[in-house]
Amino acid sequence: MRFAADCMLGTLAKWLIILGHDVAYFPRIEDGDLVALARREERTLLTRDRRLVQRRDARDHILIASQDLREQVRQVLQERRLRIRKDRLFRRCIKCNRPTRAVPRVSVRAEVPPYVYRTRRRFTRCPGCRQVFWRATHVSRMLADLTGRLAITKGFVDK
Repeated sequence: MRFAADCMLGTLAKWLIILGHDVAYFPRIEDGDLVALARREERTLLTRDRRLVQRRDARDHILIASQDLREQVRQVLQERRLRIRKDRLFRRCIKCNRPTRAVPRVSVRAEVPPYVYRTRRRFTRCPGCRQVFWRATHVSRMLADLTGRLAITKGFVDK
């Protein structure tokens, strides 16, 4: 699913990207430009701004009701009938939203901390910004918390 998130939803945008969705997010963009981008790229507009969704040109949108991240994710998944697919997790760059690619471990040795290199076996790289990623334990715990709560309450997680 493709989304465009307004400036109030940066954390939601990041988590939707982590969950494998294509999310355009610009912290400083005019409302008209954001709506135009969403329409041009056929993205669902995500916003907490009631005035923004009242615009005539803001057609496909989700007005996010809660300030709580878990509730925001739940609302998006529920309204678009989406599921969290484990094979899509961490497949996009959280900095520039491009799909990442697996890279040989040896190719990132000089770019990651020594401890990370010793303890992690799999790495990915963004072909756009060249950022290197690996599954850190704190991210795994946060993801487990988010997906665990969603799975228990609504069954959003695929095995």
